[in-house]
Amino acid sequence: MKMTILAVGTKMPRWVDEAFDDYAKRFGRDIALELKEIKPEKRGGGVTAERGIAAEHARLVAALPPRARLVVLDERGRNWTSMQLAAGLKDWLADGQDIAFVIGGADGLSAELKQRADLTLQLSAMTLPHGMVRVMLAEQLYRAVSILNNHPYHRE
Repeated sequence: MKMTILAVGTKMPRWVDEAFDDYAKRFGRDIALELKEIKPEKRGGGVTAERGIAAEHARLVAALPPRARLVVLDERGRNWTSMQLAAGLKDWLADGQDIAFVIGGADGLSAELKQRADLTLQLSAMTLPHGMVRVMLAEQLYRAVSILNNHPYHRE
């Protein structure tokens, strides 16, 4: 199984890249975690938020893996616990379908992409830096896999 995180934004601080890479390496052979950075649309100079979201939407859709389950991160999404994420991941693993997680840009995601999603998930009700979201999502996915493997990383 392959999990892909599509994240609008490039040129993250080194600590973001290092932390993400650390979690991505932990998954082992059965599950691969890949990050695809999507170029953000420049704002200003007549580019409205709506036009920026539309341009980013086109880039995101072009980068989506074919036939992957689509999980969109949004502050209004479902607020799952780590155990609920693990249960969802278990079901997705049973389907054998790849998963694409989408992190939007500064102005969010298009309504079309949100409607297309198989699941809208919330990491936090608070606004978080995009780099931090990448790291937190990678950590929670690793935690979910650890739960499924009865690894002591997660403690209840």
